[in-house]
Amino acid sequence: MGEVVEVLVAGGKATAGPPLGPALGPLGINVKAVVDEINKKTAEFNGMQVPVTVEVDDKKNFTVSVGIPPTTALVMKECGIAKGSAEPNTQIVGDLPFEAAVRIARMKADDMLSYETRTAVKEVVGTCVSLGVTVDGKRPKEVFPLIDAGEYDSFL
Repeated sequence: MGEVVEVLVAGGKATAGPPLGPALGPLGINVKAVVDEINKKTAEFNGMQVPVTVEVDDKKNFTVSVGIPPTTALVMKECGIAKGSAEPNTQIVGDLPFEAAVRIARMKADDMLSYETRTAVKEVVGTCVSLGVTVDGKRPKEVFPLIDAGEYDSFL
């Protein structure tokens, strides 16, 4: 049985420093090779924190598996913002198109508690509440009843 190391790294910008280096060094594998592999696999998530799992077997072979960034990171990337609002109920920092919310929900479907796209999209819209982001120019709490009423069924 090998070792498993789980870390959050900046997409495409992993280094041999903490948290990877100290975790992988004692395992006796080439840390640079692991870092290069992680950077290659996470390049598309540039600027976002990405969950990465490195599995090392008894023969010092490694496999790198990359997860999907947190929903907040995906929403912020779609909106083009660096961070959420300091006062989400009063200060709006971005606008998420509804199509992007559907895209994020489908991307994160395996990690969400929802069984269908409609409720997964509502989870993404709920994330917008805490970030201070509107959805199609409307406050997220105004979008929930519209989703339930079928206003966005053409996107789902």
